[in-house]
Amino acid sequence: MTQDLIKQIQSLRQSKVIVYFTSDRLPIMASIAEDAVRPLYDHLLSVGKNKKIDLFIYSRGGDVSVPWRIVSMFREFCDEFSVLVPYKAHSAATLLSLGADKIFMGKKAELGPIDPTLTKQSMGESASPPQEISVEDVSSYISFMRDKVNINDQSSLARVATILANHLTPLTLGSVNRQNSHIRLVARKLLTSRKEKLDEAKIITIIETLIEKIYFHGHAIGRREAKELGLPIETNDKLEELLWSLFLEYEIFFKLNEPIDPTIVLLNKEEEHLDNFPIAIIESENKLHSFSPQADIKKVRQIPSPPQININLNLSMPPNLDPKKIPQEAQKLLQQMANQVSQEIPKLVQQEIIRQSREVGINIKAYGGVWQEKSKGEESK
Repeated sequence: MTQDLIKQIQSLRQSKVIVYFTSDRLPIMASIAEDAVRPLYDHLLSVGKNKKIDLFIYSRGGDVSVPWRIVSMFREFCDEFSVLVPYKAHSAATLLSLGADKIFMGKKAELGPIDPTLTKQSMGESASPPQEISVEDVSSYISFMRDKVNINDQSSLARVATILANHLTPLTLGSVNRQNSHIRLVARKLLTSRKEKLDEAKIITIIETLIEKIYFHGHAIGRREAKELGLPIETNDKLEELLWSLFLEYEIFFKLNEPIDPTIVLLNKEEEHLDNFPIAIIESENKLHSFSPQADIKKVRQIPSPPQININLNLSMPPNLDPKKIPQEAQKLLQQMANQVSQEIPKLVQQEIIRQSREVGINIKAYGGVWQEKSKGEESK
């Protein structure tokens, strides 16, 4: 079904379409990442050089270093590069869209702020998983203390900076500065890569608005707001209908409306293994790649130190039974059974200790995912 819809979009647009879809099904989500660049290149080689190539994108975001790699690679294969947004194209997906000559957005389509996040490394603390912090939150803290609290003298600002440094490592603060500069550089490179050139004032407005002036990272930018911002937003009712139909196919395939509830999955069990379930797809007319990791969902318990359990079972015969009358093989078998029981009892005790220990959380770990090419009939969508 997805193949037919891709062909219909291509026919309407007189273009070639490549889909990059990252699942946001909770709690194991995919994101835009460098490992997608290679399979995307395979799809570009498959569709070949064309006047127009469209990227159908659905993603909550990801690595902000990847959009430039994708856009510059797509431009090697086409004269006009467009992005098709049926629904969510947040963060890194919005950044990617800045490099498009045209952005087709439906009524439900959403772009978002492009302020990057970093892994928070705290002084003297250990967090698992590590917390994330918005780069703009750090500079906003300084601005708040200076502009709202009216702390302006150098000694007071130094104390403010010291408080910040006590909560974040120097390396994290250094990364904040680098990411702040990097995201602006990438956004500018993407905006200036378009065929229709923007004036400098509009470029600055778009960058500053998407990075600084939208204060909530989860804010959804609809097509009207995006157009007012100066982005090359296009609409088309027939195209919107086809894009939404294609999105619905992927929504069903990835079960986006059926989040995995770890509490239900682990009902009456300690752990569950999920094997090779897809969380991202790259698809074009004649080619399909799927990213499918494995995952372990496991209860985390506060387990006390296990007691030392040593069991030695000595078999004693009934007083009226002469051991000499018991065959040698039978004696060996009985001893083997006693040894096995001695080994199993400590395991059973330990399992019971774990079962009765206080549950303090649930650990979810995804691993082993790779992009694999599939035949068109292999993935049932």
